[in-house]
Amino acid sequence: MQFGLIGKSLKHSFSADFFAKKFADLQLDYRYDLFELENIAEFEMLCQEKKLSGLNITIPFKESIIPFLDELSPEAKAIGAVNTIIFSQGKKIGHNTDTAGFELSLNNWFPKNTPKKAIILGDGGAAKAVAFVLQKNGFDFLNVSRKASQKSINWQQLDSKMVANFPLWINTTPVGTFPNIDAILPLPFAIFSSRNFFFDLIYNPTKTATAITLEKQGVHIQNGLEMLYAQAEKSWELWNQND
Repeated sequence: MQFGLIGKSLKHSFSADFFAKKFADLQLDYRYDLFELENIAEFEMLCQEKKLSGLNITIPFKESIIPFLDELSPEAKAIGAVNTIIFSQGKKIGHNTDTAGFELSLNNWFPKNTPKKAIILGDGGAAKAVAFVLQKNGFDFLNVSRKASQKSINWQQLDSKMVANFPLWINTTPVGTFPNIDAILPLPFAIFSSRNFFFDLIYNPTKTATAITLEKQGVHIQNGLEMLYAQAEKSWELWNQND
């Protein structure tokens, strides 16, 4: 059976090694390949050329993949982003397992007695999955993006009041991802403290420049590795249900 990952730049992908080990451990003669696409329109040609059983989707295609799919799970439809596809009975069905991964990792790490107020940094597909989980778990939250709107604020609006009022800060942007490890988010670092928690969805490097800087201020840090393992396991579970 053929599985794989589509995205724009996949040289340092976690998924290929993860699934290669899983297939070897389970003694399955399956393949998991990396498919770099310049444009999401290339997805249709990929589906024609390969007999696929399942795919994972990463940046920047989690939202733009949707028009190419036949169905969405209720969760993926509500979120508006897909990171897992099942190929079943001639149909391409989109799911979102980022939610399961994020929820597990958040609940394992974020203290239960801390106020449920969060800032989501970014507004892409990963941000939508995070927002879905926060809403499900009773959090008040704001999105931060380049342009302010009815549903978000911009980076220039971040101030000491927000840092004090929102304990949890979640980075869903790719800023600081390998190889651009010196890139840093435009945060008011000096006013963060041990009252704040920073969940960085990035896992490579283990700590981004942003996380390192915040940690020096006493901020509690979590990276995206546990989330990544959990969402990958959920993808595998979905693909097996399709057998």
